[in-house]
Amino acid sequence: MTSSFGLVVRFTLGDAASAAAFDELVSRTLEGIRKHEEGTVAYLSHRVPDEPRTRIFYELYQDRAAFEAHEQQPHTRHFLAEREKFVTETEVTFLERVDGKV
Repeated sequence: MTSSFGLVVRFTLGDAASAAAFDELVSRTLEGIRKHEEGTVAYLSHRVPDEPRTRIFYELYQDRAAFEAHEQQPHTRHFLAEREKFVTETEVTFLERVDGKV
């Protein structure tokens, strides 16, 4: 998988209610990712200890084309539109693999 493509996204959420609603939105989105995205190798949502309003996503795709296909899926487009209700800040870091094990 030499052409894998990844990113890390850090979301800051408005408050506890926003965090709960965001987590539910993520769960619904993951249903679509699991069912319809062969090219998505890993899509993980993490809480950060002692930062209850923070979520970190780690996303790994077979290649850039798989990422682009992910971005066009109806469940992803819904997530991108709806997340704005809950998120106060988003930081995206694109990754280039140097070495590792998959």
